[in-house]
Amino acid sequence: MRLVIFLFGMFISLQGFGWGFWAHQRINRMAVFTLPGDMLILYKRHIEFITSHAVDPDMRRYAVEGEAPRHYIDLDRYGSFPYPNIPRTWKAAVEALSEDTLMAHGIVPYELPRQVWRLKEAFEAKDLRRILKISADLGHYVGDAHVPLHTTRNYNGQLTGQRGIHGFWESRIPELFAEQQYDFFVGRCFYIDSLGMASWNIVLASNLAVDSVLVFDRALSANFPEDRKFGYESRNNVVTRSYSREYSLAYQQMLGGMVERRMRSAIRMVGSYWYTAWVLAGSPDLRELAKQEIEEELEPFPIRLKIQDREAQDLGCCTPGTGCDAPVNYASLVHAVRKPPIMNVATPPKTAKPGYWEVAWALLNTYWI
Repeated sequence: MRLVIFLFGMFISLQGFGWGFWAHQRINRMAVFTLPGDMLILYKRHIEFITSHAVDPDMRRYAVEGEAPRHYIDLDRYGSFPYPNIPRTWKAAVEALSEDTLMAHGIVPYELPRQVWRLKEAFEAKDLRRILKISADLGHYVGDAHVPLHTTRNYNGQLTGQRGIHGFWESRIPELFAEQQYDFFVGRCFYIDSLGMASWNIVLASNLAVDSVLVFDRALSANFPEDRKFGYESRNNVVTRSYSREYSLAYQQMLGGMVERRMRSAIRMVGSYWYTAWVLAGSPDLRELAKQEIEEELEPFPIRLKIQDREAQDLGCCTPGTGCDAPVNYASLVHAVRKPPIMNVATPPKTAKPGYWEVAWALLNTYWI
């Protein structure tokens, strides 16, 4: 039975959760090359483990209680940007909103610091398997936090008649264009002074891109011939209906480099979270650990048949009558993005490039905590 659950999780993961297999693995792999030499000696030796296990959290989403909320946060359930109604620390958030509420709507910005402390403890114990497994998991959660649709209740366009956009943005686009067009050499990692602030900065920057993700797809779709929007491809001997290369290219151009920008940020931040955990552990010497081998083993998932996730097939995503199925007028927000009152950024001109606010937020490097 466990094997059945494991294989089922693998099958569903291929449908386009998180960044998709390819993108999650590429983010973890390229993050290794942001590390200083004292860490690179270990991580490069085990880069295949770090890469292949980048998708483990998606496999656990359907089998492990409490796993799914670690991948997202529906910020728009807490008001409007910059969401002052949701406390930035876990303890304060539980006191203000209750743990049940937080778990129901996602906890990824709270999960990232927790994973860093787990990795710190693994470094202190010099436990190679834990170091590698937690590093791979942490890379996955950091990657998910960089996906705009992981920060909204309209996570798959189900509230705006755009079902399937989740996998389109985070899987189809990078799989088609990243290998030849994206630059994944992002420079060196850095020490993160405040894990909480950094985590919230990531999800807030992602959330500022939600409007562009949805509005541009609707605008393009309205003016694109239906018979050229989709095509059929053979993958693993299975013929599937996918967004056409022509439509995907047009959408990527409208986004103005957003997908590449979010992937590049994810790569550098993954390396920085790893590096911060190592420094917090006292910067232990990893040369002896680098000589050790690690044996592969299947993760023993508990037997749980209930699907606990949502993006690709909308299983258990919404209870009618609770308000989660209400329509969202995203089109009215495209030129009226919610400007935080303390951000010293001019109102974007009508000719502002896609992702204006997303980029401005990242450049300001401003945090709420």
